[in-house]
Amino acid sequence: MDFFNRIAERRIQEAIQNGEFDNLEGRGKPIKFEDETWIPEDLRMAYRILKNADCIPPELELRNEIINLSSLINTIDDDKERLKKLRELNFKILKLDMMRKRPFDLSSLPEYEGKLIDKFMGSK
Repeated sequence: MDFFNRIAERRIQEAIQNGEFDNLEGRGKPIKFEDETWIPEDLRMAYRILKNADCIPPELELRNEIINLSSLINTIDDDKERLKKLRELNFKILKLDMMRKRPFDLSSLPEYEGKLIDKFMGSK
């Protein structure tokens, strides 16, 4: 897949250099995503109500909290406070994965991934 990504990226860069994207309609304006095909059919009405009330879906709100908490952790000097925030971050990541109905993914908990693998490998 990496090979195809590099080909696509090269063609995009060539098109940019040739000015093929210069006169596109809506250039420099934000994209309006009105397509709801990515939303499960049973949630579309609820998401539309949230959107009309200028609210974001709970999954996106939690994702934003995770991003903000991740950047906050990098600025904390106190080890106890950092550990507390790391636990909060891990809880929010697990909660988001559960909301998305995803299987448990170790890569979403990079701080514990190695420890968990060692523990499971040692229990053979």
